[in-house]
Formats: sequence, structure tokens, C-alpha cells
Amino acid sequence: MKRLLLLLLAVLPFSARAQENTFTLDADYLTRGELRIGGLFTEEGDPLNARFILGRTRLGATYSHSWLTARLSAQHAGTWGSSAGSSLSMYDAWVQMRLPVGFFAKVGRQALAYDDERIFGSDDWSMTGMSHDGLKLGFERAGHKIHLFGAYNQDVDNIDEGGTRFSGGIQPYKSLTSAWYHYDIPKTNLGASLLWARIGMQSALVDEEDPEGVDKTHFQQLAGVFLSWKPAWFGLETAYYHQWGTEQNGIPLNAWMASVKATATPSEHWSFRTGYDHLSGEEDFATPPQGQIGLVHHDVVRGFSSLYGSNHKFYGAMDFFYVQSYVNGFTPGLQNYYAGVTWTPGKKRLSMDASYHFLSTAAPVEDARKDLGHEVELTATWKIASSLSLSAGYSFMQGTETMEILKRSSNKNRLQWAWLMLQVKPTFFSGKW
Repeated sequence: MKRLLLLLLAVLPFSARAQENTFTLDADYLTRGELRIGGLFTEEGDPLNARFILGRTRLGATYSHSWLTARLSAQHAGTWGSSAGSSLSMYDAWVQMRLPVGFFAKVGRQALAYDDERIFGSDDWSMTGMSHDGLKLGFERAGHKIHLFGAYNQDVDNIDEGGTRFSGGIQPYKSLTSAWYHYDIPKTNLGASLLWARIGMQSALVDEEDPEGVDKTHFQQLAGVFLSWKPAWFGLETAYYHQWGTEQNGIPLNAWMASVKATATPSEHWSFRTGYDHLSGEEDFATPPQGQIGLVHHDVVRGFSSLYGSNHKFYGAMDFFYVQSYVNGFTPGLQNYYAGVTWTPGKKRLSMDASYHFLSTAAPVEDARKDLGHEVELTATWKIASSLSLSAGYSFMQGTETMEILKRSSNKNRLQWAWLMLQVKPTFFSGKW
């Protein structure tokens, strides 16, 4: 045993020198101009037209050597010509250590993206994206993937004043614990994932006469399954998630969602998709009249929360649902029937996509029908070079009277949105030594 240890100590320095160091300096520049007609509304229900240009710049550096990888990425995001709402922060700031047998540990600010990114996603469409401060422990080998993640956020004042209150900041939650397991079943083209998460939210109810209530944390859980099967030119995806526990106002939570999606790619130039999403909502949902606050008592919250997913991918490109909120923060849920086609001619530098959504609430709405309207989306992307792309899109929504009530819109027939986006992702330097 002693001889073996001496041999390992002698070999390790030479094996370390044999490993290459790599360093990469890169950037991600994205700018998008948008024109909205009727997509935003005043409290009086009048359509609010808007024209603006958004921008995001990321500068990143990655270093790797044998078992160690580190990445730093600074990000600036904002609206052209305005200092309000702009932000300068770190999007990536992590170090990852790997062992030969498949185990790894990753600590720092990092993106979480699992399966189709419905619950945890990078949300790359938004200017700021989504990343988390925490520790990830994982194992990946022989088709098995296991990721455990933990995060704990606090107010800086707690360092000097004590307590555990978190009033919000870069992250929306006080604590997060999650576990994800994925397995690609051999010879079946079937992949299966299990996801569990426990989110701690700072209590929104502050009672000065109850000092312990100031630091109270409400916990909610989520568990679900995601299945993906693609045997040949067609594929199927399905998912189910359930939420329970207590939301931040101290109200019990019991919500769920289910989805199914079918895809077909008969040739390298054409692909088709269709599917259905169901997200549960509050029973007998009601929106107070314009100019009124309205109070509704909820014994149980039944509206499903998509948590930290890439919502823009799923529920209509105009982002009326699960990006914008309803009055009082509650939701009647959503049913999303959709279909789409993508055409990629020639050498695949140009792709064109058309999508259709029929949207309705999942729960009944007081004095209104369930249907919300029809949304049509057209997009085109031209990949000018490997690091340069230009995209454009147009969306139109034919709303209903229910849409008027829920979004307080008096102009349901003119919900339009157009955008033009440029993205450049150069690599300035890449070297090995």
C-alpha cells in the first residue's frame, strides 16, 4: 500500500503537466427593436402603443484544465437611451470540478436548464436571462444524469442586524433545493426525467407585533415527470407537474399542469409540431371592474406557477400569459392548443416559422366565457455567419371579451407586435498551452 501511494505521488505531477490548459474569450451581443400596438394597456383600458430598442451585451471568459473549469460572464442590459431599468451584473460566475468516475461539483452563479426548460430555463429571450447563485452536485455516466442544487439568499442588512429576512433582489426566492434525474433508455429512443424542487419564499405578511413573523418562510414543493420519445422522423413529448405547500401569503397551494407535444420531420427542410398545454387556475376567477381594487378570498391557491422557466417558448410569443400578471396576482390558468411548421430551404442558413395558438382559461371566469383568443406568429431567421444572425417576427392576436376583462383592454382586435433582432456571438480569442 505504501509503495502504491509513493507511485501515485510520483506520477501525479507529470500527468498534471501533460494536461492542456485552454482559455477562451467570447461575447454575446443582442439588440432587438420592438413595435407594440395594443399589446400594453392603461388602467382605463386604452391601447398603449410603444416603440423601443432593447440591448444586451455579455463578455465572457472560460478557463479549463483537466478536472477544473471556470467561467466569468459580465452582462449589461437595458433600453437604448435610458438609464432607468438598465442593469450591470454577472450572468456567469462559477467554478466546476470533475472526477473521472462521472461526479462533479459546480459552485457560483449559473444557469439551470432542464428538459424543455418549462420549469427551469435560461430564459435567453429576455434581456437579463435567468441564472442562480448556488451549489450543484452531479453525476453523469452511462446514460444516467443526476443533478442536486441548493441556493440560499439573504438581505445584506442581516449581516449586521441579524435575522433571515429576504426582501428580494437578484433572485426571486429565499431558498431553493432541487433534484433532477434523467435516463436515456438504451435501444428505445426514450428519455425520462424526474424533477423535484422545494422553494422557500419570504412571507409577504409582516406583523410588527410578531417579531418571529418578520423572518417567516413559506415553503412550496414541485414534483413532476418529463418523457421524450423520438424513434425516427417523428417524436412525442409529455410532461406532468404538481405543486403543493404554502405560497408567500400563507395560503395553501394545490396546482398542476400537463402537456403533450407531437413533432414530425419528414425531410431536412420541413418540420411540423402540434400540442396542448393545461395549467390549472383559480376556481370562479373574477377580475374587479376598472378603477377598483377588488378583494377575493382564497382558501387554496390553485393557479399553477411556471417558476423559473423560459415562458416565451410556450404560451404565445406576445407574452400575455405567465410573463405579464393578472390583477391581484392570481390566475385563471391556461389552455393552449397550438400547431406550427418550420421551413429551412437550401443550405439551412434561412429558416421560416409559422405558429398558431388557440388560448382559453383553465378555470371558469365569472360572467365570461373561457376562450381568450387566437394568436398567429410569423418568424424568420437568417444565419449570416456562424456567429452572426438576423431575426424578424410578427404576431397578431384576435382577442375575445374575456381577454378584455382579464387584461382590461377595450381594443381587443388590435393586439399586434413586430420585432427585428440582431445577435452576434464572436470568439475573440481561444488558445491552448
